[in-house]
Amino acid sequence: MEKFARLISMAPLLLLLCVPFAFAGHDYGQALSKSLLFFEAQRSGYLPHNQRVTWRANSGLNDGKASGVDLVGGYYDAGDNVKFGLPMAFTITMMSWSIIEYGKQLGSSGELGNTMEAVKWGTDYLIKAHPQPYVLYGEVGDGNTDHYCWQRPEDMTTDRRAYKIDPSNPGSDLAGETAAAMAAASIVFRHSNPTYANELLTHAHQLFDFADKYRGKYDSSISVAQKYYRSVSGYNDELLWAAAWLYQATNNQYYLDYLGNNGDSMGGTGWGMTEFGWDVKYAGVQTLVAKFLMQGKAGHHAPVFEKYQQKVEYFMCSCLGKGTRNVQKTPGGLIYRQRWNNMQFVTSASFLASVYSDYLASAGRNLNCAAGNVAPSQLLTFAKSQVDYILGDNPRATSYMVGYGNNYPRQVHHRGSSIVSYKVDPTFVSCRGGYATWFSRKGSDPNLLTGAIVGGPDAYDNFADERDNYEQTEPATYNNAPLLGLLARLSGVVAPGPIEKKPAPQPKVTPAPASTSPPISIAQKMTTTWIAKGKTYYRYSITVTNKSAKELKDIKLSISKLYGPLWGLTKSVNSYAFPSWISSLPAGKSLEFVYIHSASAADISVTSYTLA
Repeated sequence: MEKFARLISMAPLLLLLCVPFAFAGHDYGQALSKSLLFFEAQRSGYLPHNQRVTWRANSGLNDGKASGVDLVGGYYDAGDNVKFGLPMAFTITMMSWSIIEYGKQLGSSGELGNTMEAVKWGTDYLIKAHPQPYVLYGEVGDGNTDHYCWQRPEDMTTDRRAYKIDPSNPGSDLAGETAAAMAAASIVFRHSNPTYANELLTHAHQLFDFADKYRGKYDSSISVAQKYYRSVSGYNDELLWAAAWLYQATNNQYYLDYLGNNGDSMGGTGWGMTEFGWDVKYAGVQTLVAKFLMQGKAGHHAPVFEKYQQKVEYFMCSCLGKGTRNVQKTPGGLIYRQRWNNMQFVTSASFLASVYSDYLASAGRNLNCAAGNVAPSQLLTFAKSQVDYILGDNPRATSYMVGYGNNYPRQVHHRGSSIVSYKVDPTFVSCRGGYATWFSRKGSDPNLLTGAIVGGPDAYDNFADERDNYEQTEPATYNNAPLLGLLARLSGVVAPGPIEKKPAPQPKVTPAPASTSPPISIAQKMTTTWIAKGKTYYRYSITVTNKSAKELKDIKLSISKLYGPLWGLTKSVNSYAFPSWISSLPAGKSLEFVYIHSASAADISVTSYTLA
């Protein structure tokens, strides 16, 4: 978070009125660098010599051995130790798309090489998982036995059985998404490693043929995945998605014809979506096909491709709140789809909005919404607002990226980060012993899961930083993957004009008395307002700064006229003290807390403190 003005005395507070929270400054480059580290924490297999997340060690070294195939490597999907093929392939597709669209910005940020390494770590595994044209391994490990245990990946004693699809047990959605990942990644490596790109493309062609020829849902063949990654949308969206990526990678007319000839029957032109993610790909397909149309590549398929574009514009308008059926948002403005890991939909939708904004701008056209024409820049502004919310510009002033900002989740639902590093203490952590010793522990994680995007807040912007709150505190690779390109895009531009809001009042400042120079200053500001059920709510951010030359060891604050929830302090009888994660405040440093209520600013003053 930004440093706030040090203006105030310990007297009952001044009020600084400032710009809405959605437009506070963020270091997108730093966030990008951190988000890439999360993928290194999720690595399975033999870790490379340049591994930067040093608290991890080798794991899953016998994966696939019982099936006579080498399945060492790849990524763990979230806070568990299972390798699920469908979300892993989607993660790789989205990382590749980030590079394809924003490789120049990634290069300018110095992170293109790390992003390409993250993609290759995944595609190297997918190549192993596809040992024959019509065989694809789609899962290693079993979610049920894995979730029964709380162990570091380095200590796993759970079942590491491998599950596959083949002509007798098909999985068009899994094979289709993996084909898309291979095709997209082939574009990434086309110039730097053409031999590898050709290998990826060979796998992509074979997998698409497999998916199209032997149709079926993968979770009917790999039933152990149903509880965790059920394919609700079926496989038609993945077949179209794979065809779109293969066309982009090859310019082969066969795949363009596939999109044109099957758009109606497979739902590409029929489904108007308000979500995009590892399961439902229609909005992504429609975005790519609309690009092909605007590039003049549709040919005689133009009438069908125009219907694809109508559906993607339905999606974009719904995100902006200018459509006929709009996405739900929290009072603080975050897209809200579901309680469990809602953030996956936020990052994916924001990425689509960003690339479609660029596609429209390149074509010199506007977005057509029910509420009227919308400039492409508004889509980018929307995407920025979602990213800013994730990074801390929200009613709780919480960063939902671990390690970014000052106030972020400390008790992440993640086995590796919540248990002492194997390199610090290699003592074996047993299956159930991990729950007793580490899962139930209330302290901060011993290993910082830098860059991880957790599940995020509920429909009312509330969030509980607790390890057993898996719906909100568990991260996932597919939360981060779309964010890579988006952060690169934002790090290289001056943001467009703000989303329509009431003009912010000019700052109104009550200065400290000139005769005093107190050791502790308090600055309060209102950062945003919104209306919910006819009531106006205000979000206030308060910064307490130690202006002395000594360490502030203890502080007691009196807060009166507070009529709503407060975050960032610990309540102690009739006063407030440091939050649990801060024991002291060094000289010159600040802490921030926030509160929300439907009244003017609360009265805040310091009642006691200790300097040492």
